[in-house]
Amino acid sequence: MERTVKYCQMQEVSADKAYLSHKNLQAVAQTHATPFIPFKANTMVPKKNTIWSEMSHYFMSNREEFLAHYHKRSNVETALSMIKAKFGDAVRSKSDIGQRNEVLCEVLCHHLCVLIQTMYELGIALRFHAID
Repeated sequence: MERTVKYCQMQEVSADKAYLSHKNLQAVAQTHATPFIPFKANTMVPKKNTIWSEMSHYFMSNREEFLAHYHKRSNVETALSMIKAKFGDAVRSKSDIGQRNEVLCEVLCHHLCVLIQTMYELGIALRFHAID
């Protein structure tokens, strides 16, 4: 997580119930992001004022709003699945910088493919403007 925080500023973190723990909620809160991890049916709510009790209360009292944030992760999982299907799930570069650049290039190529596909499906004509 520390490595991720170094390169981007998170506002929300969505994860499934398997990641529900005091340690994970606290780690997300320390980055000034909001953790959207659904609570299990048998989850006990502590009485003290913690991120666990705060998010549990939010989950119980505003479930629809909470789940709207949580379900954003399905968009991310779909995009990652499409990228892995297109380019494979292995990163071939050896260095950290090379790996980061390789993954960023795959994401860029994926977005270009989606843009081109959308352009053809919706009949949108692109116009490129000359740079002065």
